Amino acid sequence: MTIPRPEHPNPQWKRDNWLNLNGPWEFGFSEAFGRVIIVPFCPESALSGIGHKDFMAEVWYRRTVEIAPEQLEGRAALHFGAADYETTVFVNGREAGTHRGGYTSFSFDITACLKPGENVIAVRCLDDTRDPMIASGKQSERLESYQCLYTRTTGIWQTVWLEFLPAEHIVSAVYQPDPENARLHIRAAVKGSGAFTAKACWQGRPVGTARATASGGFARVTLELEETHLWELGRGGLYDLELRFGEDVVHSYFGLRSLALEGYRFLINGRSVFQRLVLDQGFYPDGIYTAPSARALENDVKLSMAAGFNGARLHQKVFEPLFLHYCDLHGYIVWGEFASWGIDHAKPEALQHFLPQWCEALERDRNHPSIVGWCPFNETWDINGQRVYGETLRAVYDVTKRLDPDRPCIDTSGNYHVVTDIYDIHDYEQEVAVFHERHGSAEGDFFFREPHADRQKYTPGLPVFMSEYGGIGWDSGGISDDDRDSAWGYGRGPADAAEFLARYEGLTNALLDNPKIMGFCYTQLTDVEQECNGLYTYDRQRKFGDAGYERIKKANSQPAAIEKC
Repeated sequence: MTIPRPEHPNPQWKRDNWLNLNGPWEFGFSEAFGRVIIVPFCPESALSGIGHKDFMAEVWYRRTVEIAPEQLEGRAALHFGAADYETTVFVNGREAGTHRGGYTSFSFDITACLKPGENVIAVRCLDDTRDPMIASGKQSERLESYQCLYTRTTGIWQTVWLEFLPAEHIVSAVYQPDPENARLHIRAAVKGSGAFTAKACWQGRPVGTARATASGGFARVTLELEETHLWELGRGGLYDLELRFGEDVVHSYFGLRSLALEGYRFLINGRSVFQRLVLDQGFYPDGIYTAPSARALENDVKLSMAAGFNGARLHQKVFEPLFLHYCDLHGYIVWGEFASWGIDHAKPEALQHFLPQWCEALERDRNHPSIVGWCPFNETWDINGQRVYGETLRAVYDVTKRLDPDRPCIDTSGNYHVVTDIYDIHDYEQEVAVFHERHGSAEGDFFFREPHADRQKYTPGLPVFMSEYGGIGWDSGGISDDDRDSAWGYGRGPADAAEFLARYEGLTNALLDNPKIMGFCYTQLTDVEQECNGLYTYDRQRKFGDAGYERIKKANSQPAAIEKC
């Protein structure tokens, strides 16, 4: 059969010698197996061929793979884009490693377990969405989906692949763009010793080469660029980058852009940019967490940009690297977030479970120019009457800033802030006049209405971001019969499409008109199951005609007051 999701899963870190392991695997709820699943789709999804939506505490996968003798001359790494939650891998009956975390990529060196010829790979995944120490995002802890919680994802849900590489190789690299000086600083971790080389090209033209000798497991180079091309909003602009260390060659890319906060403004390449974002939850009706194709991932970026948005909040999910590649390619800005819901942030011990996974996400994704900020938590509501343990938020913020000091960090989106670079709020008020009164004024230090004034306090001078608003419910017939009875949006629904569009314009104008608000994020890009407040249906169909989307695009695209400052 044709391999599903056949493309390389991470264009920013690609070697030529790799083998995609997507496709049919044996599957079972124990080692008995007995069924066939299509990887990388989770067993809850239709695309997996299983479609089992009950709780699955344990699932197993197994397949064989042929290995040629020459493929064992170096090292062999088995990669998983993501698998939820605790994954243990066995190769030819030997345990190769265990990883905990449902959203981040991981790999195991399985060279010692392999042999020439046929090899058996088995994978066990344990998952309990109701465990208070497991971050599960928007996965429902009930049997059914309800409100803003949806179908669960168990086990493997991103591409699985084998990679063959030399014994001495590049482990990872961190890129620090320096557009003011036309440079890229690179810090690479390596295994072995010798010369490290970085070569940049722009549209096929060589524009810079740097070399260094690795020392202490690291190589550091500064790549002087002969041509300066900024990564720009709505246009992108990526340099190709080739990294070499001995016989190892990694194909990568980078964008040359700077970020800064200046008063209330958010600057990209020194220019004030109003962030016109949409909430993207990354769910698909046939694949749940997994897009059916690379085209579907890119299409979500295109749908958003067609409606006048310049980026997205990637909500309660760590999106796959291929999606971030399309954001990089199209000049589409995004905020990286973790799937923090489900973990009991009121308990101090939550930190030891949450922080390692969050660090994995930062380390994997921090070279993407499209990511303009980090937000590890979302709406840290009280749990069983207990308030969020503020030191957890503070510790995660501090570690984030140490790993990536060049991007702003919001500790928890909406509430309750402990320490943050940007003060963001959520407000789903549906009456335009009331919303405008709360947020449309720029008078004095306190120029917006704080919805949680008893729990958090705005520090005058911090940039302000309306990171959730709108959520106007509108079912144009795209919601399934199963979800229709529970379909919902925020507040009073509009009587017709004309009222929807007028409300959208009124709410959005209030934020654009305030010269001290740096951005908005409208809820949301698409419907998700029973939640029908998307601008598109769950299967990415239009809810309005051409004229309707032109009005939405025009409302989003109006000049913002803060861009004129």
